Amino acid sequence: MTYTVLNLNTVNLTDEQFYRLCLANPDRQLELSATGELIIMPPVGGISGNREAGLIAHVWAWNDAAQLGYVFSSSTIFRLPNGGQRSPDVAWVKQARWDALTPEQQEKFPPICPDFVIELRSRTDSLQVLQEKMQEYLNSGLQLGWLVNLQNQQVEIYRPNQAVENIALPTQLSGEPVLPGFTLDLPS
Repeated sequence: MTYTVLNLNTVNLTDEQFYRLCLANPDRQLELSATGELIIMPPVGGISGNREAGLIAHVWAWNDAAQLGYVFSSSTIFRLPNGGQRSPDVAWVKQARWDALTPEQQEKFPPICPDFVIELRSRTDSLQVLQEKMQEYLNSGLQLGWLVNLQNQQVEIYRPNQAVENIALPTQLSGEPVLPGFTLDLPS
């Protein structure tokens, strides 16, 4: 299975229309790129789903101890400042930024870019599409992002105003300074 991308540039879905489209299609994982493309993603298989759950668990455990923000799963769609509506595999938002949102903003698709994201490349993911998605996060205010690419045995690290850093697996990643004290061991 591969992504289905529909160019909706001439339709110009409003935020509310995209929200209702997602609610009307709960069995589909939908995203909207900043350029107006509707992206219909296939479900992940067992291996990718297990790896994603493990990544969420690590970030959740760190945050549970640190109490610095909020952790979100891939089911959460964020309305990015640049117009995209994206759902990273793992996301974290600083507490003060999240608490500044109204209850309605928190309930729907939050109009905020996460401070930290992890994207895990699954068997069906195009590397170029994920790299473009990571760049979209950066353009929207992301402070740290990791694109975990097990197929190529590497991690791409995204930070504002810096070149993408490629690190070979296995490795230990540091969340400093965005996630103080967080480290993640990634096997090959």
